[in-house]
Amino acid sequence: MEVGGFRVGHAQNDQAATGCTVVLFDEMRPVGLDVRGGGPASRDSQILNPLMAAEGINAILLAGGSAFGLDAAGGVQKYLEERDIGFDVGIGKVPLVCQSCLFDLGVGSKDVRPDAAMAYAACENAGYDVPALGNAGAGLGCTIGKYRGPDRAMKSGFGTYAVSVGDVKVGALVAVNALGDVYDEAGKIIAGMRGVDGTGLGSTLMELIHDSEHPKNLFAGNTTLGIVVTNCAFRKTELGKIAGMTHNGYARAIRPVHTTADGDSIYAASVGNVTGDLNLVGTLGAYTMERAIVRAVQTAKSAYGFPGMEDL
Repeated sequence: MEVGGFRVGHAQNDQAATGCTVVLFDEMRPVGLDVRGGGPASRDSQILNPLMAAEGINAILLAGGSAFGLDAAGGVQKYLEERDIGFDVGIGKVPLVCQSCLFDLGVGSKDVRPDAAMAYAACENAGYDVPALGNAGAGLGCTIGKYRGPDRAMKSGFGTYAVSVGDVKVGALVAVNALGDVYDEAGKIIAGMRGVDGTGLGSTLMELIHDSEHPKNLFAGNTTLGIVVTNCAFRKTELGKIAGMTHNGYARAIRPVHTTADGDSIYAASVGNVTGDLNLVGTLGAYTMERAIVRAVQTAKSAYGFPGMEDL
């Protein structure tokens, strides 16, 4: 099932284990944002504040590279400017591009990050088909279950999921790079921190509860970034609420979540004109996000020394 109204493109550096994913809207569209993690890295996110004048944006970019990767949005702007796409300021058009980054510097090369050229390539690769899942785009350098360090972590990646209820369509895209573990709908851990000997699965939540000496620095590899899209017509304020409700999908699928070591962020975009109920769309947003997170770990392959779910 496709929501429609936007294209998705990946670009990546396989050797350096980092990449980016762009969402290009067919026309300028309203977007809301809800950031719950304590360590976000973002660009131009303030224009999504309901008090700001911008009523819509042209694109969203998710990327690795931590704060270093924020330069990549310039490549999306260049791609759009060359096609005369953007907010008309009289003397030209300024493409409005929001970006969020995740921390993948410790997976491959810490000196290679998504840049403008990579993001431009992602725009060139963008299409309406379902994008590659798992080790692709912003999901390339994603890992999970890192409370006890990389030796017990697992590979994660990029996931999508979409549903429809009558005329209402809701879809989610997510790059899962969490400190915590991933759970299925039944509440069972399916991927995350491995056991002490590197096999089987442990429980980050239980270790956090019973740990008398918590690790001092948890910032080496976190932040889950998501986008939920709907064909229903909503304003920026309403989309901010939908983004907030969609975080319930994070909470159901990732434990612990929204820690100070994560920059967990969710964008919500309206890409159509169907009349829909905010509570329904927010609830579907949480459900599709939860399923997209599970799909991200299910499709991730073993890479860079981190085992995927199928090889555990």
